Amino acid sequence: MTADTSIDRIDIDPASVRRILVCQLRQIGDVLLSTAAIGLLKERFPQAEIHVFTEKKCLPMLENNPAVARVWAVDRKVLTNLAREVAFYWKVARQGFDIVIDFQQLPRCRWVVGLSGAPVRLSYTPEWYNRWLFTHTVKPLEGYSAMAKASVLRPLGITWQGEKPRLYLSPEEQRFATEYVARYGVTAEHRLVTVDPTHRRATRRWPARHFGALITRAAEVCPDLRFLLLYGPGEREEAAAVRDACAHPEAIILPDEIISLREMAACIAQAVLHLGNCSAPRHIAVAVDTPTLTVLGATSPAWTFPAPEHTQVFLGKPCQPCNRNSCEMDCACLEELSPDHVWQALRAHMERCGLL
Repeated sequence: MTADTSIDRIDIDPASVRRILVCQLRQIGDVLLSTAAIGLLKERFPQAEIHVFTEKKCLPMLENNPAVARVWAVDRKVLTNLAREVAFYWKVARQGFDIVIDFQQLPRCRWVVGLSGAPVRLSYTPEWYNRWLFTHTVKPLEGYSAMAKASVLRPLGITWQGEKPRLYLSPEEQRFATEYVARYGVTAEHRLVTVDPTHRRATRRWPARHFGALITRAAEVCPDLRFLLLYGPGEREEAAAVRDACAHPEAIILPDEIISLREMAACIAQAVLHLGNCSAPRHIAVAVDTPTLTVLGATSPAWTFPAPEHTQVFLGKPCQPCNRNSCEMDCACLEELSPDHVWQALRAHMERCGLL
């Protein structure tokens, strides 16, 4: 992304900025993607404290991030009525922020932006009824999602130059991953591949039987690979269907327990490749420098980090990408995307990444 001379720059001395608030409530992957912009803000305003307003479930994506001074997390179990909500938003807003950046314009974000009184309140071009909330707005650039978020910062003199989202693992988390995969039989003779075969939306979920057939092909070519199936609450049965559809179940690790998001991230960091649907784990893989191949259905390729080590495969139907959560054609873009088709893409990607 090059500098855009058509953007009205905000005249502000970086040394005068003491506190910045970034509003990104959800989802988990989106919060992680915002860390690229947060890192750029810290570079531009090195003396400023950067606070983040988000949801409690997204906290793991911000832990240990050296650019983040404080996180204000919305906990719906605590904010049980309007009075408690407004009191919390007031507390967040009145921290003396010099700059407030809103990446979402959701109702909770609007409360905080409106109550902050910050001299600079920056966001993407809003609907007419939200325009009064912001002192500055800008049309985001189209393309990779983390880049699009960072492009909102152009009036601050910030330009995205290929920065990745970042997740910072602790030494304890890294040790956990080493011991965890070893417990399931992964030794120095093996190479780990993490697999995310689940998704709550059918339009973004490649069939489990296809994943099983794909792993069969990969295990026959590379018998040293071990495939760790990742899953969350209520998803173990779907992960088990992948194992049951694989002709080489010895190559598959189906854990008995659900691990935390950060423990999962540490396992992904141990892997030579991450394979899966379009959901948060693919962004985590980018953030810990693990190559990825993502199977796309309804999702746009704009979620793929623009680098050779990250790619996607999709059928290319005229309706793709639709970005819908339901499908009148029984998700044909995923059902008809054969394991052979994906295997060819996977094999080429592994060769490109030096894994074959």
